[in-house]
Amino acid sequence: MQQYVNIDVVFETTYNRKEDDILSYKIVIDSCGELLEEWKKDTEHFESVPLTLTVGGEDIIDDASFNQAEFLKKVAECPECPKSACPSPERFRKAFDCEAEHVYCVTLSAELSGSYSSAVLGRSLLHEEQPDKKIHIFNSRSASIGQTLIAMKIQECEEARLPFEDVVSVVEKYIEGQNTFFVLENLETLRKNGRLSKVKALVASALKIKPVMGATPEGTICQLDQARGMNKALVKMVEHIMEKTVDSEHKVLAISHCNSEKRAQMLKEALQEKMKVAKIVVLDTAGVSSMYANDGGIIVAV
Repeated sequence: MQQYVNIDVVFETTYNRKEDDILSYKIVIDSCGELLEEWKKDTEHFESVPLTLTVGGEDIIDDASFNQAEFLKKVAECPECPKSACPSPERFRKAFDCEAEHVYCVTLSAELSGSYSSAVLGRSLLHEEQPDKKIHIFNSRSASIGQTLIAMKIQECEEARLPFEDVVSVVEKYIEGQNTFFVLENLETLRKNGRLSKVKALVASALKIKPVMGATPEGTICQLDQARGMNKALVKMVEHIMEKTVDSEHKVLAISHCNSEKRAQMLKEALQEKMKVAKIVVLDTAGVSSMYANDGGIIVAV
């Protein structure tokens, strides 16, 4: 387990920008990562690069037009497995081609999607034209709200006026210490996409067993625990979050939910009672996360 990175020490020892320097940065996030409301309005510093979702032969762009309720209805009614396609390298190149001096990209785990590789190729394309452009691609080794927290850390570093190389160093260390947890009401999409064995999914469904899942250090999915019923599984998840979170009082914890705000708020209150954290952020899932979490799913990152 990685220890909490004392970012104040890093800021103090590496700061070399003048106070009146303009903050010239941009954070690009593939659409598996949830955006804060203020980021959606700040198009100078933030851009979501959409994946494409396919349900029953229909392509749905995971952008601001995404309608979660309609999407969940289509998934429930379609016998075929919904799928996602990562953005093209050219789409990433376009996002990186901007006036900002420092460009950062946060993709969902390279073990789960081709988005990271596509972003790396997009950077190479732009470097053919602008070889000195400072661009770093972060493999989140997570997804959803885990990507959101990484973008928040990048923003924090930039607003503290760290040099580009130190932002990269601090954020990579942050990623190493981050943990992601989730409990899903419906395991079908994970099963159909090969993330969970058919036998395990069928047994879990028949016995109403809810696995408590997490991300490995490499960014793959693993099972941490299980319980009968959603509420008991959430209790188990809280126990794992407490066990794995070091120096929680310094950390921001984030919860994303798929059409389950009441459940997310109850989880937030339970976590606040059990542990001290600097802040808790609650967001609804966007398209890709909604596809995998399914109706009622809960994801936590810290």
